[in-house]
Amino acid sequence: MEKMGSVSLLEEVVLDLERHSAREGWDAAPRLYALVRSTELRRAEPDLADRLGLPPDADTLAALEQPALPERAGVEEALASIIWPDAVEGCALVIERVVLPPEAEAELPEDEAEAAEFAANHPGREDVRMVVGVLRDGERHSALRLRRHDSDDEVLTGPDLVPALSEALVATFEPDEPPEG
Repeated sequence: MEKMGSVSLLEEVVLDLERHSAREGWDAAPRLYALVRSTELRRAEPDLADRLGLPPDADTLAALEQPALPERAGVEEALASIIWPDAVEGCALVIERVVLPPEAEAELPEDEAEAAEFAANHPGREDVRMVVGVLRDGERHSALRLRRHDSDDEVLTGPDLVPALSEALVATFEPDEPPEG
């Protein structure tokens, strides 16, 4: 993927989505975005490219929000059912989760509703917003913001901060196995 200065196009779109999510605030539903080359979008949908404010000569990634995903539980299953058209070069997911300290993980009740209540009320809980982007060619980038450190200069970034989520997004670009028989 091309670099914009020292930042790749994927890194730039992940950081833009993180800043956009931060402006909207916490406790948001998960959001999935198709990442499309601005040149391809301008060719296929010039009116949409204009409404998005994409410069005519820019070659960037445009993030197009997709229909709503299920609330929190069920996101991974929803991702498993996605098939992207060829024009989609990548995808990104913005999702919030509650992270518990390792010692609290061992105390989680089996029942999903009880576990959610336990996590919501645990004094060591940490709310985290994750923005994970992947491209068809395997490039990945993530940004994490902790609610307790809700500041632009404290956002963690890197290629593989949330490996399981990155893998789930990459899998949306893999062809389904043909049925046996």
